[in-house]
Amino acid sequence: ASFGGFDDFLLYLGVSLALLALFAALYVRVTPYREITLIREGNMAAAYSLSGSLLGFIVPLASSVQYSVGIIDMAIWGAIALTVQVAAYVVVKLMMPSITRGIPEGNAAQGFFLGAVSLGVGILNSACMSY
Repeated sequence: ASFGGFDDFLLYLGVSLALLALFAALYVRVTPYREITLIREGNMAAAYSLSGSLLGFIVPLASSVQYSVGIIDMAIWGAIALTVQVAAYVVVKLMMPSITRGIPEGNAAQGFFLGAVSLGVGILNSACMSY
């Protein structure tokens, strides 16, 4: 009986990880620089910005798992979280156009700012999902 919900656990975990992979793939295509390459080269600005955006997606994704009424509901709210995170990047890029040069150049302040905004938007997004 203690493993009664294990199949649901695996289903939600699988869908969550698929949504996370989809978000990461989409996000690194939306940005004009290659975060993974920059991170491998030791660029902290890229590490800050990508880490913040991933956490900014994971937090509301976790809320969608917790508060959803089913797997389809969770996936829909996960897609909403994905859209909100991409929009957060676009807004920061509009506010600070130099960020597209600053992060590849290693401007840690700009990378940290983008990461912090992404995480903050994710926390707000998560709170809004707790209806």
